[in-house]
Amino acid sequence: MGERVTLTNPADHHHFDAWRCEPGDARRGGLIILHAIWGVTPHLRELAESFAEDGYEVLVPSLFDRFQRGFAEVDIDPARMAIQMSYGERTKWGLTCLGDIQAAIDALPKPVFLMGFCFGGTAAWLAASRCTGLSAASCYYGGQIVDYVAETPRCPVILHFGKTDELIPPKDVETITEAHPEIPAFLYDAGHAFVAPNGHHPDSARLALLRTQQLFHRSGGSKGEA
Repeated sequence: MGERVTLTNPADHHHFDAWRCEPGDARRGGLIILHAIWGVTPHLRELAESFAEDGYEVLVPSLFDRFQRGFAEVDIDPARMAIQMSYGERTKWGLTCLGDIQAAIDALPKPVFLMGFCFGGTAAWLAASRCTGLSAASCYYGGQIVDYVAETPRCPVILHFGKTDELIPPKDVETITEAHPEIPAFLYDAGHAFVAPNGHHPDSARLALLRTQQLFHRSGGSKGEA
């Protein structure tokens, strides 16, 4: 079972919440999961617990705590979509969150891995490019990665996109892959948010998560002592 903890960004002493799960098996490493615009939803807390059972010490930082504290109590809340989108825009889709993400990375013993979804997918791309201490990152349907395509990741990265994603045009995916032919970009027969409950596509989610686990294993996530 996970628990709510408080992290601190040393640069400005901002305190923010995170969901933390201890590894249930021999430790593979630390894992940061970056949320979509909906925040730290029950689905992400369940995903964190799943990775913890596989040996990861997991943190899911609440990157919108500067605007509104507290975890989401439901996976999506359409009535709050405009507000949540405004939070993403105000952070420049994760750019201004990098200090908080770095604080989460520094809170975990190495190696530390990263994955993010939608808003968090773009934030994960930026963190892989600008933060330190990461061993690998897996970015899921980051709609604004194309705006930061000139960034160069400092660690191994893989990208996941849905072929029928109405929020990420195929042209944007092509721009990203052409700019970074060295980075694996996987296309799935699914739409946006295919790992999340609101767009869940079981086969695509299963394959993408398997590829993510394989990336982490190749990048130093072998089991150590519990």
